[in-house]
Amino acid sequence: MTLLEYRIFHAVVQQGSFARAAQVLHITPSAISHAIGSLEESCGFSLFIRGRGGVSLTHNGESIYPFIRQVLAADEALTQTIDEFRGVQRGKVRIGAFDSVCVSWLPEIVKEYKQHFPGIDIEIYQGTYADVIDWVKTSVVDLGFLSTESTQELQVHPLYRDQMMCCVPKGFKTRNPGYITADEIRSETFVVQGDAVDADVQAFLTKYHFSVHASCRVNDDLSTIAMVESGFGICLLPALLLERYHGDLDVYPIEPMEYREFGIAVLNQQVLPPAVRQMAQQIETYAKKKRMEVEGPNIGFVPEQWF
Repeated sequence: MTLLEYRIFHAVVQQGSFARAAQVLHITPSAISHAIGSLEESCGFSLFIRGRGGVSLTHNGESIYPFIRQVLAADEALTQTIDEFRGVQRGKVRIGAFDSVCVSWLPEIVKEYKQHFPGIDIEIYQGTYADVIDWVKTSVVDLGFLSTESTQELQVHPLYRDQMMCCVPKGFKTRNPGYITADEIRSETFVVQGDAVDADVQAFLTKYHFSVHASCRVNDDLSTIAMVESGFGICLLPALLLERYHGDLDVYPIEPMEYREFGIAVLNQQVLPPAVRQMAQQIETYAKKKRMEVEGPNIGFVPEQWF
C-alpha cells in the first residue's frame, strides 16, 4: 500500500467514478484501475461496487476510508511542517461549522486569516452538530465548531458562551416586561428541531424537566423562525444566530439566564498542520474579541488558551 494508492482511493470516493478521478488527478483511467486493483489485492477484499453509473464503496471500503483519510491528513501535516521550515506558506484548512458560526463568525475570521496567509486555501463545510462530529472523526475537516452539549467523545476547547433567547410570535405577552421565565415557557407549544441540530435546546428542556408539546418539527434555523412567525409556537435560539436572522417575531431573554457554550474540536492536537494551528489561533483571538464586545472588561467566561 502506498500514499499514491490512498490518494487515488480518496479521489475515486469523492468523484464517484474512475474516469472522473482520473481527470482530477491528471492520470489515465487505466492507472486508476490498476492502483485500486493493487490496493484491493493488498487488503484482500473488494473496496468498490462497480456499476454503469459509477462506483460506490463496499461495506469494507467504508470501514477503512476514515483511516485512509487520517493517513492523508497526517501526510498533509508533515508536508506543511516541512514547508514552514523552508519558509514556504501553503496548504489547506478545512473547517466544519453549524449555521450561526458559519453566518456570523467565519466570514470575518477567514478574511482576516487570508490577509496574513494568502497562500492557504480555506474550505468551509456547513452542517449540524452530528455532521461536524462525523467530519472531525473521519478527517473531512481539520477543525470543527461544536457545542459542548453535542461533543460525544470528542474534546472541545470552549471559546464562547452564547445566551439562549426565546422567540415568540408578534404580540405575545409575557408576564414580566422585557423577559420570559423558564416556568412561563413550560406551558407553551414549541417549534423544535432534530436532536442532531438542537442539542443545546434539548439540554435546556432536560434541565427544567419539560415535557414538550411540539406543533411541528423542522431541520434548520430559518424554518424554525418561519414557523414561529406564522404562530405555530415558540422556540429557543442562541443570540449569535439572531444577530443575522431577523424574523417578524419578538425575542426575549430567559430568566434565569441560559447559555450554550461552544468551541472547536480537533481529532489530534499533536499533529496539526501549521496552517491549521494558525487558523485555530486566529479563531481564539476572534472569540476573545467577541467576548469583550458582549461582556465588556468584566468577562465571566475566560477559557484557557489551547493552541
